[in-house]
Amino acid sequence: MKRLSFVVSLTNNDNDYQQEQAAAAEKAGRRCGVDVKIIQANNDALAQSQQLLHYVQDSSVARPDAIMFEPAGGTAFPQVARAAAAAGIGWVVLNHEVDYILELRRAYKVPVFAISSDHVEVGKIQGKQFATLLPNGGSMLYIEGPANSSAAKERTIGMNMTKPANIQVKTMRANWTEESAHRTVSSWLRLRTSQESHMDLVGAQDDSMAMGARKAFSEIPENQRPRWMKIPITGCDGMPKTGQTWVRNGTLAATIFIRPNTDLAIEIFVEAIKSGAGNLPERKLTEPESVPSLQDLAKLASGKSQRGAGV
Repeated sequence: MKRLSFVVSLTNNDNDYQQEQAAAAEKAGRRCGVDVKIIQANNDALAQSQQLLHYVQDSSVARPDAIMFEPAGGTAFPQVARAAAAAGIGWVVLNHEVDYILELRRAYKVPVFAISSDHVEVGKIQGKQFATLLPNGGSMLYIEGPANSSAAKERTIGMNMTKPANIQVKTMRANWTEESAHRTVSSWLRLRTSQESHMDLVGAQDDSMAMGARKAFSEIPENQRPRWMKIPITGCDGMPKTGQTWVRNGTLAATIFIRPNTDLAIEIFVEAIKSGAGNLPERKLTEPESVPSLQDLAKLASGKSQRGAGV
């Protein structure tokens, strides 16, 4: 069998989860004996669609056996998907809700599937973390991902399923990067309403945005800084070298481990090529985990309960 080649298109290279996605894909490529080319879209959906079409339609580049991509915007490019499948290129959608998989599988013989973390479950876990950290209720700042992201929407849905009614939420949006959250939170902090706000907790839909909020708090005037810096901050993604480390050293109160899935996608695709696509799942979900566990978080929270409320 000829050596397979995959193009893996990720949303950006400024987010620790996306960086881990790239590393996992490269490791899986070496392990499975396939060539992997990583490209980034810099959070630009139009640029991403053009990048993917380049590999589908441009005769000057070697045609890959599969394209695996995490959408940078709100669409999973159904027309590009059909063009790829028609050209004999496998198609794998990462971390995004998509409705055309079955249609493509009926029409074309190449492997087509989606793989994602269970983002509703991510949100449910985060809502439980909020309940644990604020057992008596309170007010929190919630930093969501982009409005057109299905992962962000699903995490918010899940969070609202488990968040107690006595926790009031102020929401704002950023773009899955530390810099974007830093800019958003800094702008809010300059408003008079923020200075009059009473916040007990910050929850972000990923760790890099959580760190952007923390950076914004660290830059406010020194006489106001202590009351903001003591607010617990939580995130999601929980990569070992970033989110989990930040929880261990106390920078974050909690995170949620969302395993990278590019490696799993590569393994599933290679197996489908070897044994046929008949048993290929249409969609596979991986399960997230609270870091620390909800039980351990409850113990830590109860030990700090005498410190008083936030700001």
